[in-house]
Amino acid sequence: MSTPVVPDPKAPSPAEPTPQVRSVDWEDFREHLATADKDGNRTWIYAKKPSGRWHQRRAVFAWLLIAIMFAGPFIRIHGNPLLMINILERKFSILGRIFWPEDTIIFAVAMLVFFGGIMIFTTAFGRLWCGWACPQTVMMEMVFRKLDYLIEGDAQAQRALDAAPWTARKLAKKLFKHGIFFSLSFLIGNTLLSYIIGLDQLLVIITDNPMDHLGGLGAMVAFTLLFYGIFARFREQACTFICPYGRFQSALLDENTMIVAYDHKRGETRAPWKRDQRLELRREENHGDCVNCHQCVAVCPTGIDIRNGVQMECVNCTACIDACDHVMDKIGRPRGLIRYASLNGIEKGQPLRFTARMKLYATMLTGLVILFLALVFTRAEVETLFLRAPGSLFQAAPDGRISNLYTAKIVNKSNRDLPIQFRLLNHGGRVVVLGAASFIAPKEKVSQTSVLIELGPTDRQGPTTQLELGVYSGDKLLETVKTAFIGPR
Repeated sequence: MSTPVVPDPKAPSPAEPTPQVRSVDWEDFREHLATADKDGNRTWIYAKKPSGRWHQRRAVFAWLLIAIMFAGPFIRIHGNPLLMINILERKFSILGRIFWPEDTIIFAVAMLVFFGGIMIFTTAFGRLWCGWACPQTVMMEMVFRKLDYLIEGDAQAQRALDAAPWTARKLAKKLFKHGIFFSLSFLIGNTLLSYIIGLDQLLVIITDNPMDHLGGLGAMVAFTLLFYGIFARFREQACTFICPYGRFQSALLDENTMIVAYDHKRGETRAPWKRDQRLELRREENHGDCVNCHQCVAVCPTGIDIRNGVQMECVNCTACIDACDHVMDKIGRPRGLIRYASLNGIEKGQPLRFTARMKLYATMLTGLVILFLALVFTRAEVETLFLRAPGSLFQAAPDGRISNLYTAKIVNKSNRDLPIQFRLLNHGGRVVVLGAASFIAPKEKVSQTSVLIELGPTDRQGPTTQLELGVYSGDKLLETVKTAFIGPR
């Protein structure tokens, strides 16, 4: 993988005043984080307010995702939540379909689809997910950082405010901002909690006596403090320190992956753009289009210099593209000095293409998706397990009939109570549910009952007879189960 030319740290400053930017003064930039100094102390990021066509596109997409996130708990399909991952009760709802621990094979295939999707998506599009759809980036850049700009001003104003002594005005601004941050964190935390325990249970915790729901109340407080800490203080470090995706991508990116890239062939060597300078003279002096204005660094939310090449901290947020395009417009040069491209596109002028590796990943992913959909849509609403009652033997009646006692475990995965009947499909005989005239399997629960099966002398096939039973709800066959029936020799 080719690496763009590393800028000369002694490059001249541009003619126009340069904004104060975060930069490291050592050359081995890959060995250090832009958010920490040489002693390892935190360097706070004051990202300049981004603007431009790419930022507008991201904003529209982000607000669509935010609307979906907050509306999700209220959306129900067939009476079930759109999405619920209730780990405590081991109950999951995806697109209105309830899944239980018994659906292990479906979860295993779903995980393979998830990781396969990550592989092919990252191989083709790099960290497009991080910049456009990751909840951390969406909420941080489109909500909390915009509140920074609204309340405290742009990067220079924020830096000046933090450096200023504490006054009543500064205290009021900080309290107001962090009060809004905490309120939003409470809202986000409760929304996430509703995806875990369900909206109905969350409303019970909110409206009922708090002393009766100390666990739920503790979860609400914990989620609120967690998100407040992330968005008010931890910020971009969640991407650079915690999230493994930036490190994982290094095994998947290649020269044909789409990334946010600096065209070093066009931009180097860097020099300020002098007023009324002719392009021909600039080329004679071996100067490229990069005017070394550092605007791409000033807007970066993770504090890196995109001109140093592919870096783990880059989340493909496109802020540097817009900043550079603004400068190119001012000096009359074409846009795209920083753009979406592959390294082969920069070095060799090759367009983005679907490589053999991408085709292999896509084929594997397609097969897994087909298998996953087949498992989901052929899954029965009821899952029944017939086991012989522990320690029981067969019983013989004077007329030659033999009976076996079984324990039937029924998992009702639907959102309604189901009346259940058992019928023998491959033999004559009688099936009796003990203790009740009819058996009702409660919705979304595991129930159990005792079942007695009787066979006549002509229905048996020796000491062991294989039985096939149909599990019915009314006249509808829900599933077929098999078990063994024992009798005398």
